[in-house]
This record gives sequence, structure tokens and C-alpha cells, in this order.
Amino acid sequence: MRRQVILIILLTTCIVVTICITNMGKVGVMTPFTYGEIWMETRRHLQMVLIAEFAVILIGVPLGILVTRQGFRKLATPIVGVANAGQSIPSMAIVAIMVPILGMGFKKVLFIELSVSAIVALSIWGLMPILRNSYAAINNINPAIVEAARGMGMTRGQIARKIELPLALPVIMTGVRVSTVVVVGTATLAALIAAGGLGRIILAGVFSGVPLITLQGAAPTAALAITLGFVLERIESWMTPRGLKVKAGIS
Repeated sequence: MRRQVILIILLTTCIVVTICITNMGKVGVMTPFTYGEIWMETRRHLQMVLIAEFAVILIGVPLGILVTRQGFRKLATPIVGVANAGQSIPSMAIVAIMVPILGMGFKKVLFIELSVSAIVALSIWGLMPILRNSYAAINNINPAIVEAARGMGMTRGQIARKIELPLALPVIMTGVRVSTVVVVGTATLAALIAAGGLGRIILAGVFSGVPLITLQGAAPTAALAITLGFVLERIESWMTPRGLKVKAGIS
């Protein structure tokens, strides 16, 4: 309960700061961005984050589970190592590397205008938490539980669907939550390759030397991270089997 109150206070503070700066007539040498511009960049920022996370979940979760299967376990070390290497590269460098490969600006993909370079870079950066948690969640399930399921005559598919996935989902969702919050912050760099987002407002303040404009972009970015983190935490709690909640003492 205390944590929720803190989150509400932080979220309210970010919103109030954004409103106060937006309503100023003049900030240094600049005019603050309008509500319409802030909404447009927030929507673009959120679009990049959601598409990147959707791609990472489709890749990271199955891959993390696959390397726990018999016959694929030898691939766990190199695959997790590659994912670690991807996250150890500075986010700015990943974004810059994508530019000569995929280009700058927007491209129309399935009737949606998006920056392919930014989304690929964000996907690489956000892959590690999901892949690692998916692998650890399945790998750390008590073998006795799986053996008991086999003794009851359950097939591999039934064990995966009815035993392993329900037990692993809370840990996997934790990885998704961490990845999403990290990607929200990293997505601000997408403005450097003309991909838009709230980073455009932040960089405008940085390049013009007006801290309040930087804050006008940073505050909604923080609010977006707080909101998505809270929503995913609620989903994680909802997905946690009741027996695990009782065992951990969670209400």
C-alpha cells in the first residue's frame, strides 16, 4: 500500500510539472512545447516501446524456454551470453549502428509509420531481461514437481502448459516489466535518428541549454515508465498462482 502511495505521488508530480511548464509563456529562449505536441510525441514514444516489447516477448520467451529443453541445453550459455553482450553495448551505440543498416526516419510498415532502426535497437536492448527470466523461471522449477506430473501420466505438452508455464509466468512477467521500463528510458535516444518520441523534447532542451524544456520531456517519460511498470506489476500479481501468493505471504 505504501509503495502504491509513493507511485501515485511520483506520477502526480510528473504530471503537475509537465502542466506547469507547458502553461508558461516563455522559457528562456524557447517557447514550451504545446499539449498537442507532447501528446503526439508521447503516443509515438509509446508506440515504439510497445512494438519493441511485443517483438522481444515473441523472441525472448520461447527462446528462453527452448534452451531449458533436453537437447538444447548446450545452447543456453552462448545464447544468454549473446544477449548479455547486446545489453552491455551502450544504448547510444546500438542506435547508431542501426542507422547505416536500416536508415533514419520513418517507414510505413503494415499501415503504421515507424522507425525500424529505433525499434530494432530497442528490441536488442530489451531482450536480455526477458530471455534471462524465461530461462531461469523454467530451469528453477523443482524437478520433483515435474516428476510427479509425469507419474500422473501427463505428456510433455501438458506438463509445459499446466505445470511449468503457470509456475514460471510471475518470473517471466518480472522480466517483461524490467525490460519495458528500461526500453521506455532508452527510447528517448530514438530522437537522435529522427524517430521522434519524448526524446525530441528532451534533446531540444539540452541543445538549447534550457533545463525546463528538458524537464518538460523528462517528466512525461518518467510518468510513462511509472504507469507501464505499475500496470505490468498488477498483471504479474494477477498471473501469480494463488498457492505461490500464499507461500510468499502476498495478499
